[in-house]
Amino acid sequence: MNVALGGTFDPIHDGHRNLFERAFELGDVTVGLTSDELAPRTRHVERYVRPFAERKRDLEAELARFAEEYGRDFEIRELTEPTGIATEPGFDALIVSPETAEGGARINEIRREKGRDPLELVVVDHVVAEDGERISSTRIVKGEIDEHGHVTPDREGREATRPE
Repeated sequence: MNVALGGTFDPIHDGHRNLFERAFELGDVTVGLTSDELAPRTRHVERYVRPFAERKRDLEAELARFAEEYGRDFEIRELTEPTGIATEPGFDALIVSPETAEGGARINEIRREKGRDPLELVVVDHVVAEDGERISSTRIVKGEIDEHGHVTPDREGREATRPE
Protein backbone atom coordinates (compact mmCIF):
# COMPACT_ATOMS: atom_id res chain seq x y z
CA MET A 1 0.00 0.00 0.00
CA ASN A 2 1.22 3.53 -0.79
CA VAL A 3 0.41 5.98 1.96
CA ALA A 4 0.54 9.79 1.85
CA LEU A 5 0.53 12.41 4.56
CA GLY A 6 1.52 16.02 4.73
CA GLY A 7 2.34 18.84 7.06
CA THR A 8 4.79 21.45 8.27
CA PHE A 9 6.27 19.35 11.09
CA ASP A 10 7.95 22.16 13.01
CA PRO A 11 8.85 21.03 15.55
CA ILE A 12 8.16 17.30 15.35
CA HIS A 13 6.33 15.94 18.40
CA ASP A 14 4.64 12.77 19.66
CA GLY A 15 1.41 13.61 17.80
CA HIS A 16 3.36 13.60 14.53
CA ARG A 17 5.08 10.39 15.55
CA ASN A 18 1.65 8.73 15.93
CA LEU A 19 0.81 9.81 12.36
CA PHE A 20 4.11 8.43 11.08
CA GLU A 21 3.73 5.15 12.94
CA ARG A 22 0.24 4.55 11.55
CA ALA A 23 1.42 5.38 8.04
CA PHE A 24 4.33 2.92 8.23
CA GLU A 25 2.06 0.23 9.66
CA LEU A 26 0.04 0.47 6.44
CA GLY A 27 2.77 0.65 3.80
CA ASP A 28 5.44 2.70 2.07
CA VAL A 29 5.14 6.38 2.93
CA THR A 30 5.38 9.63 1.00
CA VAL A 31 5.35 12.75 3.12
CA GLY A 32 4.52 16.11 1.64
CA LEU A 33 6.43 18.75 3.56
CA THR A 34 5.11 22.29 3.18
CA SER A 35 7.35 24.66 1.25
CA ASP A 36 8.61 27.84 2.87
CA GLU A 37 5.94 29.75 0.94
CA LEU A 38 3.07 27.40 1.85
CA ALA A 39 3.93 26.81 5.53
CA PRO A 40 2.71 30.21 6.84
CA ARG A 41 -0.54 29.87 4.88
CA THR A 42 -1.39 26.52 6.52
CA ARG A 43 -0.80 27.60 10.12
CA HIS A 44 -3.80 28.36 12.33
CA VAL A 45 -1.75 30.94 14.20
CA GLU A 46 1.00 33.27 13.13
CA ARG A 47 4.40 32.09 14.26
CA TYR A 48 7.90 31.52 12.96
CA VAL A 49 8.44 28.32 10.97
CA ARG A 50 11.97 27.07 10.36
CA PRO A 51 13.26 26.87 6.77
CA PHE A 52 12.31 23.89 4.60
CA ALA A 53 15.84 22.43 4.58
CA GLU A 54 15.99 22.30 8.40
CA ARG A 55 12.51 20.80 8.70
CA LYS A 56 13.32 18.24 6.00
CA ARG A 57 16.53 17.19 7.75
CA ASP A 58 14.69 16.58 11.03
CA LEU A 59 11.81 14.81 9.28
CA GLU A 60 14.20 12.47 7.42
CA ALA A 61 15.78 11.43 10.72
CA GLU A 62 12.37 10.67 12.26
CA LEU A 63 11.05 8.79 9.24
CA ALA A 64 14.23 6.73 8.89
CA ARG A 65 13.63 5.21 12.34
CA PHE A 66 10.08 4.16 11.44
CA ALA A 67 11.10 2.91 7.99
CA GLU A 68 13.75 0.68 9.54
CA GLU A 69 11.40 -0.61 12.23
CA TYR A 70 8.63 -1.49 9.73
CA GLY A 71 10.84 -2.46 6.77
CA ARG A 72 9.27 0.22 4.56
CA ASP A 73 10.44 2.85 2.12
CA PHE A 74 9.74 6.56 2.41
CA GLU A 75 10.07 9.71 0.37
CA ILE A 76 9.76 13.39 1.30
CA ARG A 77 8.38 15.76 -1.31
CA GLU A 78 7.91 19.51 -1.17
CA LEU A 79 4.30 20.66 -0.95
CA THR A 80 3.50 23.88 -2.78
CA GLU A 81 -0.32 23.53 -2.66
CA PRO A 82 -2.50 22.57 0.33
CA THR A 83 -3.99 19.53 -1.46
CA GLY A 84 -0.45 18.53 -2.34
CA ILE A 85 0.69 15.18 -3.56
CA ALA A 86 -2.39 13.22 -2.47
CA THR A 87 -4.33 14.18 -5.60
CA GLU A 88 -1.71 12.39 -7.73
CA PRO A 89 -2.16 8.78 -8.87
CA GLY A 90 -0.37 5.99 -7.05
CA PHE A 91 -1.62 6.47 -3.51
CA ASP A 92 -4.03 4.21 -1.64
CA ALA A 93 -4.43 5.93 1.72
CA LEU A 94 -4.09 9.34 3.30
CA ILE A 95 -3.22 9.80 6.96
CA VAL A 96 -5.06 12.74 8.54
CA SER A 97 -5.62 14.18 11.99
CA PRO A 98 -9.09 15.13 13.23
CA GLU A 99 -8.64 18.75 12.12
CA THR A 100 -7.34 17.80 8.65
CA ALA A 101 -10.00 15.16 7.89
CA GLU A 102 -12.08 17.76 6.06
CA GLY A 103 -9.08 18.50 3.82
CA GLY A 104 -8.82 14.77 3.14
CA ALA A 105 -12.43 14.75 1.98
CA ARG A 106 -11.62 17.67 -0.34
CA ILE A 107 -8.66 15.72 -1.74
CA ASN A 108 -10.99 12.82 -2.52
CA GLU A 109 -13.35 15.23 -4.34
CA ILE A 110 -10.44 16.41 -6.48
CA ARG A 111 -9.40 12.80 -7.14
CA ARG A 112 -12.95 11.94 -8.30
CA GLU A 113 -12.98 15.00 -10.58
CA LYS A 114 -9.74 13.72 -12.14
CA GLY A 115 -11.18 10.23 -12.56
CA ARG A 116 -9.07 8.71 -9.77
CA ASP A 117 -10.23 6.41 -7.02
CA PRO A 118 -10.68 8.04 -3.61
CA LEU A 119 -8.09 7.41 -0.94
CA GLU A 120 -8.80 5.55 2.25
CA LEU A 121 -8.82 8.31 4.87
CA VAL A 122 -7.16 7.11 8.05
CA VAL A 123 -7.85 9.47 10.95
CA VAL A 124 -5.25 9.34 13.72
CA ASP A 125 -6.35 10.90 17.00
CA HIS A 126 -4.40 13.64 18.73
CA VAL A 127 -1.94 12.89 21.49
CA VAL A 128 -2.85 14.58 24.74
CA ALA A 129 -0.26 16.39 26.85
CA GLU A 130 -0.06 15.86 30.59
CA ASP A 131 -2.23 18.97 31.11
CA GLY A 132 -5.10 17.37 29.20
CA GLU A 133 -4.75 19.58 26.10
CA ARG A 134 -3.51 18.23 22.78
CA ILE A 135 0.15 18.34 21.86
CA SER A 136 0.84 20.85 19.10
CA SER A 137 3.89 22.46 17.55
CA THR A 138 2.50 25.88 18.44
CA ARG A 139 2.28 24.96 22.12
CA ILE A 140 5.86 23.70 22.00
CA VAL A 141 7.09 26.89 20.32
CA LYS A 142 5.25 28.95 22.96
CA GLY A 143 7.10 27.00 25.64
CA GLU A 144 3.98 25.50 27.23
CA ILE A 145 5.03 21.87 26.70
CA ASP A 146 7.88 19.82 25.28
CA GLU A 147 7.69 17.47 22.29
CA HIS A 148 6.36 14.68 24.51
CA GLY A 149 3.61 16.78 26.10
CA HIS A 150 5.31 17.42 29.41
CA VAL A 151 4.33 20.78 30.87
CA THR A 152 7.30 23.12 31.07
CA PRO A 153 6.45 25.77 33.70
CA ASP A 154 10.01 27.13 33.67
CA ARG A 155 9.50 28.16 30.02
CA GLU A 156 5.82 29.13 30.31
CA GLY A 157 4.87 32.01 28.08
CA ARG A 158 8.32 32.36 26.50
CA GLU A 159 7.86 32.04 22.75
CA ALA A 160 10.71 30.96 20.50
CA THR A 161 11.90 33.63 18.15
CA ARG A 162 13.62 33.60 14.82
CA PRO A 163 17.39 33.25 15.14
CA GLU A 164 19.26 36.40 14.13
